[in-house]
Amino acid sequence: MRRRALAWARPRHPEPLPVLLDRRRVYILPTAFGGFFGLLLLAMLVGALNYNNNPALLLALLLAGAANTGLFAAHLQLSGLQIVAIVAEPVAAGTPLQLGVHARATPERSRRGLRVECLGSAGVLSLDNGAGTATLEIPTVRRGWLDPGRLRISTTRPLGLARAWAWVWPEAPLLVYPAPEAHGPPLPEGSGDSAQARLHPAGDDVHHLRAYRRGDARRAIAWKPSARHGTLLVREYEQPLGADLVLDWHALHALAWEDRIRRLARWVDEAERANRRWQLQLPGQPALGPARGSDHRHACLRALALMPGPLHEAGGGDVDAR
Repeated sequence: MRRRALAWARPRHPEPLPVLLDRRRVYILPTAFGGFFGLLLLAMLVGALNYNNNPALLLALLLAGAANTGLFAAHLQLSGLQIVAIVAEPVAAGTPLQLGVHARATPERSRRGLRVECLGSAGVLSLDNGAGTATLEIPTVRRGWLDPGRLRISTTRPLGLARAWAWVWPEAPLLVYPAPEAHGPPLPEGSGDSAQARLHPAGDDVHHLRAYRRGDARRAIAWKPSARHGTLLVREYEQPLGADLVLDWHALHALAWEDRIRRLARWVDEAERANRRWQLQLPGQPALGPARGSDHRHACLRALALMPGPLHEAGGGDVDAR
């Protein structure tokens, strides 16, 4: 029944923003408290008419008028509201995505405490001087495009007797980056014309010690410091900062498809933190870089997020990148 009701609710298809909520898009039904209030009011009217009690009849009519005004006010909370934008910064899969819903309306009418719901998450929207933003935490599971689907905006103000709601179905897919590998080897050695320097043998020019990661060479383990601290520590050496890194998809042929994507995502983040120049080479598309900076990082992570699934690469048909 819920699916059938949603199929007939406005809008029936995704729509571009901004979206204006007019009176034909606002639905209203009594709440549980509103149903109880209606039954109580009916009992008061029957009793007042049965006993010809004019004060009781006047009270019942006053309460009925207040309830009717409450229904009208709840409807006006949503009517005329305009959803102008839906924004979210991409995050790694598994990290909640902060979804911002921006709304506007004429400032002469107070609109407070509107509830915005999307994909099981909820936020509060209040408009000050005709504008406001609701922030929702949307769970993410897979990389690729995330369709938020319908957004429900509702209110029970001012009396809580009825719930008014409206649907918004924006054409605004959200991008989710791949989750970086939790524990992996360090960045590969730089290459290119600027890579003149080489790492020294073990024991010379140690930059610092760090915790052991799966895939580290045994010869890089600092055994004496590890014994003192009770955990495996690995020597890291000075890297030639002028060397351009090449993050090559085909060099990771021993890993599974999604494991390659997670490792490259980790290396992109590490190269950005180290202020290195890097180039990302993916199958079926031109190389990205070499470059550095936030824009280059986002371009690389976007390309990794939109990589097709392994069945697509093997010729098994299209697979949703998510």
